[in-house]
Amino acid sequence: MDRKQRRNIFYSTAWLMIAGCATVHPRPDYDRAAARITGATGQAEVYQPGDEEACAARVDELLEGGITADEAVQICLLNNPSLQAAFMDIGVARADLVQAGLLSNPSLSAAVRLPSGGGLANVNAGLAQNIADLWQIPPRKRAAERLLDRTILDLARRAASLAAEAKAAYFQAVGAQERHAIGQQNLGVAKTLLDLAQARQQAGAATELDTNLSRSSVLQAELAVESDRLAAADRRRTLATLLGLTSNADSLVLLDPLPEVPTTLPDVEHLVEVAMSSRLDLRAAEQTVAAAEAELLKQYRRVFPRVDVGLELERGERKAQGGRDVLADTARASIANGGLTAPEIQPRSARRRHTDLIIGPSLNLELPFFDQNQAQIAKARFAYEQADKTLEALERSVSQEVRGAVDKLQTAWKVAQVYRDRSIPLAQSNLDLSRDAYQAGRASFLTVLEAQRVFLDSRARYIDAAQTAASAIPELERTVGLPFRELVSTVPTGPSQDSADNQLLERSPQ
Repeated sequence: MDRKQRRNIFYSTAWLMIAGCATVHPRPDYDRAAARITGATGQAEVYQPGDEEACAARVDELLEGGITADEAVQICLLNNPSLQAAFMDIGVARADLVQAGLLSNPSLSAAVRLPSGGGLANVNAGLAQNIADLWQIPPRKRAAERLLDRTILDLARRAASLAAEAKAAYFQAVGAQERHAIGQQNLGVAKTLLDLAQARQQAGAATELDTNLSRSSVLQAELAVESDRLAAADRRRTLATLLGLTSNADSLVLLDPLPEVPTTLPDVEHLVEVAMSSRLDLRAAEQTVAAAEAELLKQYRRVFPRVDVGLELERGERKAQGGRDVLADTARASIANGGLTAPEIQPRSARRRHTDLIIGPSLNLELPFFDQNQAQIAKARFAYEQADKTLEALERSVSQEVRGAVDKLQTAWKVAQVYRDRSIPLAQSNLDLSRDAYQAGRASFLTVLEAQRVFLDSRARYIDAAQTAASAIPELERTVGLPFRELVSTVPTGPSQDSADNQLLERSPQ
């Protein structure tokens, strides 16, 4: 073997080794997912595999001194274990993409057949490579790339939904905390009425029934306080679960109150347009359609699933030579020459039989007579049409989801403001007037008791309405696909909050 042949073999071997050393590096894909999550949530810090220690240190830093709603979202994106597990889907999709770009391994065949009489064996050898990969790899890689893009978008959408859920849980915990505080205040109001009833009874101006009714009101208020305490603890535990915390949820310090009513509301139609361009599930559905289209092309190209070309070699067997009969050869030579004659000496090379070495190219082609991949092509076509229809259905539903989220937000704010600005002050005034009238002997105790019930109920309903309004903000963020502060600052606004509230107040009974 000369130097040129050795060099060619070395280069060929090196190329095969490099081609076979494909590795999976999903870090750039993690960065793409983090950028998507930041765009959807407005949070710059997102968990990435391998950064567990840094994330844990950042979470401890955020928890120190209490957390705001935005910090709760930040902790969720850094510490939620289900979100961390979902990042592994990106690594799996990247591995599938690497696999899709690899050539199939060459096949080596060899056979050795020994002649029955001894001698050298018959040798057959072949080396073949499936060249169908040359036209099957491009659509296969294209499908895997689209599936990787979809996985990244799905993860970002899941993170945005978790962020919205964490913010809603934060506001629900704050609302439950405020309701518990109001419950304690309501207990004080009920005790004040009890003191008033007892004082009038001692003065002979009230009956035992009035005092017992007051005691019942105090008992109900005490039970409500305990129920509100449990509800607040449950809300905190829900929040702690979303944040991935294992410590006592009672140790969480929530700094933000329930948000105030915004002065302006986003324009609905423009929000629909924003959602069409920002919703990550729409972008993921588009990648699903692209992947299905690439899969369909791949199935068309699998009509010839294997086309093996290679090199085959064959060396014929070499049978062993029998021993020479010298006497017989001497007799034959003597008879031929008419006298005693020594036999002819036969060289070793003459006694060997000629052996041929055959080498040449080979082709192995699966003929698509019966199976032309029709079923898989049809299956891929149906999957493509299904993905396209799913995208269309999602696009149609987005507009209604956005309108519903905006309507819920607007209504919740209006209801909360009515309770805050009109219902509670009116109930407070009625309670004060009824107490004064009862103390002066101009009103019955039942009138005071009813006024107190209405007042306590109005305060509780206000918290519920404010809590619903606060939870509607992250729901709108999830529906549109952008942070609320970005929506309010960049999206054209609709009617002002004051005019909308005035319309509601005009329709409400006086």
